[in-house]
Amino acid sequence: MTSSAAAVARRPRGRGALPARFYERDTEQVARDLLGAVLRSTTAEGVASGRIVETEAYLGEHDLACHAAAGLTARTRWLYGAPGTAYVYFIYGVHWCFNAVTRAVGSPSAVLVRAIEPLEGIALMRERRGAVRDRDLANGPGKLCEALAITGASNGLPLRGSAVEILRGEPVPDQHVAITPRIGITKSADWPLRWLVASSPWTSRTPRHLRQG
Repeated sequence: MTSSAAAVARRPRGRGALPARFYERDTEQVARDLLGAVLRSTTAEGVASGRIVETEAYLGEHDLACHAAAGLTARTRWLYGAPGTAYVYFIYGVHWCFNAVTRAVGSPSAVLVRAIEPLEGIALMRERRGAVRDRDLANGPGKLCEALAITGASNGLPLRGSAVEILRGEPVPDQHVAITPRIGITKSADWPLRWLVASSPWTSRTPRHLRQG
């Protein structure tokens, strides 16, 4: 079976978007439970989606790696908003990054979706991403936003009933989940707040010093 055919076979059927109450919990628990859920983007070009296989938690103003460490600003205002809101920001002048806001209003925290396993709209993802291997279509936060055409236009939108949604998926058993420190950051870099489906070939590259035996 080809990878595309296998993805179609695993596509969730008749499952709606996760409710706001799913996100109104500790950020670490939301990050863990988002593994297996489906991130879906709908544009004029069509629908593209993928199974979430890697996440990171960002915990609030005391977390120096979280944008909320700067306090309430024009950039971070959606972090302080309702749980289940999209927080999308631009980094390095190149990439968009997609996050789901967690906890209660006024408690700035979010889960960064770092990687997805493509399910729907794979041809569309290939067109958007250019000449890359299928494994590299969405194995990083900037890559998945490009593949799904997620931009700042989605910043502040609810993750239910809008162009970008997170749908219920197949739960991932604990024995298939690995936890490491977050990657690609310099502050609070040793905090073990990265969750990934350990056997998945679709995750972003884990630095050598963090790899499991």
